Amino acid sequence: MQNISAVILTKNEEKNIVDCIETLRWCNEIIVIDDESSDRTVEIARKNRATVFIRSLGNNFSDQRNFGISKSEGPWIFFVDADERVTKELRDEIIEQIAKSNSSDHGFRIRRVDNMWGQRLNHGETGSVTLLRIGKKGYGEWKRSIHEIWNLKGKITKLNSNLTHFPHQSITEFLKEINFYTDLRATELNSNGKKVKVWEIAFYPFAKFIYNYFIKLGFLDGIPGLIVTIIMSMHSFMVRGKLWQIQTLRKENI
Repeated sequence: MQNISAVILTKNEEKNIVDCIETLRWCNEIIVIDDESSDRTVEIARKNRATVFIRSLGNNFSDQRNFGISKSEGPWIFFVDADERVTKELRDEIIEQIAKSNSSDHGFRIRRVDNMWGQRLNHGETGSVTLLRIGKKGYGEWKRSIHEIWNLKGKITKLNSNLTHFPHQSITEFLKEINFYTDLRATELNSNGKKVKVWEIAFYPFAKFIYNYFIKLGFLDGIPGLIVTIIMSMHSFMVRGKLWQIQTLRKENI
């Protein structure tokens, strides 16, 4: 098997980090890039034989991931979040695909399946998410401070097995994270010169709800599907509302 380095970004993940690491034991090295956690994440990760680097996120996820690449020794890098788990089927497929890859194969996309409040979400916004998480070192870097993307050159193949995701295990946690991410997204859009329009604040979140709940069949996921659709529509509203506020305050201070 070719060398694979697993990279995990963490921030106060003491509840998740052990289970995540356990599903990555087959990798040649496990690297944790920790954003100055105030809990026992670093201690637990080191106790479980992960190599830990403490580095401030600085509100830029791409920089954090690129730092992880720079610290990895393997030719293949596998990015996993602390609240994700690699199934046996996915592990076996990754090992098989990398073993038979050739020089033109530079990356693999994986479908991520959300499990929230004891239920798998098969529909809505997260029902068909695929992520580029495995790539050859030296063929690209991560871009954008939030909702980051891996600009990887070469052939990218989609794997058949799924990555299991356990995000937002309480609504309170969900809302707290949404508030954090919308701050970053609004700041990023403002830095890129994005101008917010009144109709976007008023109608985009509503249109997003209709699309994800009805067209993408989010209603089939029951109450969890409804809650996720509402909160993700709120995400869109908060990004645009915060962007408007940033730009309004900037004008007032000129």
